[in-house]
Amino acid sequence: MSSTAQATAAARRVVFPFTAIVGQEEMKLALLLNVIDPKIGGVMIMGDRGTGKSTTIRALADLLPEIPVVANDPFNSDPSDPDLMSDEVRQQLQQGVDIPVIPKKVQMVDLPLGATEDRVCGTIDIEKALSEGVKAFEPGLLAKANRGILYVDEVNLLDDHLVDVLLDSAASGWNTVEREGISIRHPARFVLVGSGNPEEGELRPQLLDRFGMHAEIRTVKEPALRVQIVEQRSEFDQNPPVFLEQYKSQQEELQQNIINAQNLLPSVAIDYDLRVKISEVCSELDVDGLRGDIVTNRAAKAIAAYEGRTEVTVDDIRRVMTLCLRHRLRKDPLESIDSGYKVQKTFSRVFGVEVPEETTQQNGTGQKLGVRN
Repeated sequence: MSSTAQATAAARRVVFPFTAIVGQEEMKLALLLNVIDPKIGGVMIMGDRGTGKSTTIRALADLLPEIPVVANDPFNSDPSDPDLMSDEVRQQLQQGVDIPVIPKKVQMVDLPLGATEDRVCGTIDIEKALSEGVKAFEPGLLAKANRGILYVDEVNLLDDHLVDVLLDSAASGWNTVEREGISIRHPARFVLVGSGNPEEGELRPQLLDRFGMHAEIRTVKEPALRVQIVEQRSEFDQNPPVFLEQYKSQQEELQQNIINAQNLLPSVAIDYDLRVKISEVCSELDVDGLRGDIVTNRAAKAIAAYEGRTEVTVDDIRRVMTLCLRHRLRKDPLESIDSGYKVQKTFSRVFGVEVPEETTQQNGTGQKLGVRN
């Protein structure tokens, strides 16, 4: 490692390691699958206060491998993929200009609650555009988040219009800013992660449906686990370098697994019969639209790739289905049954398999998430 790289690493904020986080398997699985395939469409994490939502998301961003970016480019442009580079970089490449490339840590951008649309999308300097005849664009948070993670805490308190803007960019992969007849667009492909506390109000169903996955997290109840979490945190705060060293090999192994899964993903296939059954479950649950079918297919492929397989199994579908569908069900105010339980029951009937008892009790996924061998 060069002295510059060492200085950068030392200057970076110390982050709690992802592999040290105890419990919250649902949230960790949803985040990992979205990193393997960002087209899943992001994660909405709903749960109690103080359950490690922000810690886990920061830990994931810190774990991710460095990506090649065009040097001094405000949009973190990819030097080879036209869908992930700005128009300016694309023009330079077409003209045969030699473009400097540097490795960069994947960005995690925090969206503050009071952010304005200009701060999020960026602004056009009209005076400069008129006087100098150049498109003077001041990039916003969406530009910074390109090829990274955009985290919105308390997304249910954010203005609906802003949530719409974020979801549109996440879905299309582009952000367009128009003002006074001037239009500028730039790539904005990111993993959108929203979190919130149900006590502070629900997100509108049509916005909730746009999130690929919905993870529910609860406060850990077992006293022994709570003690373990408290001790870990205290150990990390007292001496971060020593604590990080303990988890270094696990972190490196998980990072390699993510890279392997991203490379394997295009080769993963899902049998036609399984695809029909996924759609049958969505139909029986009366899920509006086809987003549920598409996301479940993508997520099942991502979990197979994560475990180093090229064929999706019924168990893969079982493990992701609740995450992909629970927030798309129509709410019946008179019904007390948990939506995750409802998804699992329909799944077991359509696929003709027994769902393990502890799985339904855990709202759906029920697997321990480990680093694959």
